[in-house]
Amino acid sequence: MSAKKLAMGALAGVLMLSLAACGSGTTGSTSGSGDTIKIGIKFDQPGLGLKQGDTYTGMDVDVAKYVADKLGYSESQIEWTQAPSGQRESLIENGQVTYIVGTYSITDKRKEKVSFAGPYFIAGQDLLVRADDTSITGVDALSGKKLCSVTGSTSAQNVKDKVPDVNLQEFGTYSECVAALAAGSIDALTTDDTILAGYAAQEQYKGKLKVVGNTFSTENYGIGLKKGDTELCTKITTAITEMISDGSWQTFVTNNLGPAGFTPGAGNPPTPAACS
Repeated sequence: MSAKKLAMGALAGVLMLSLAACGSGTTGSTSGSGDTIKIGIKFDQPGLGLKQGDTYTGMDVDVAKYVADKLGYSESQIEWTQAPSGQRESLIENGQVTYIVGTYSITDKRKEKVSFAGPYFIAGQDLLVRADDTSITGVDALSGKKLCSVTGSTSAQNVKDKVPDVNLQEFGTYSECVAALAAGSIDALTTDDTILAGYAAQEQYKGKLKVVGNTFSTENYGIGLKKGDTELCTKITTAITEMISDGSWQTFVTNNLGPAGFTPGAGNPPTPAACS
């Protein structure tokens, strides 16, 4: 065989090996082999999951990045996906995200459709009031007060059940409620304490609003993933455990919710449950 044919054969072999290597990745896998991973978060919750231009901030964002890193993905490999509350299960079931970190409370009803790793945080329904208001110390002090929540919110109904004569004001978004509270046209806002702390920590509200700190429900925040994926669930659970033990959990809470004077409630940091 001529030297020319030998050289051409060697070149063809190199090209075949190169093509095989290029075709080995799978986008959205959890191997961390140079591909990307799609993660669902909230885009509109200050202190938890907030999108501003191309920047994503918040405690849930930090948790999501920490877990991704433990799965072998750098921050540049993450594709962030907006995960509104009503669409979370479908995003997971349809494979549009690998997992969701977005104030996602673990409930038996949701576990019928998706699996959860965690909890990584225990939240509770609370009240946000003006910083100089000493009259509202808990839900029992809301009699006759103007309470704001979002239209159709279960949080508002929970209070209505406890205090029938509360003057419920329903707005389209929590941001509208917060603005009305700061302006003095309502007396309190109710939803999860983490969400309230995130709003109170915003620059325009620092020192003006406070979380009462008297929760009246328990919300176990978990990381949602495809139902039955025990392997991924176990990896994420291990990551959550390491996040708590190495101090990262406390750093994420302090950096994102600390400016509102927020202190995590009883049971924090939690012990993640075993995957099943």
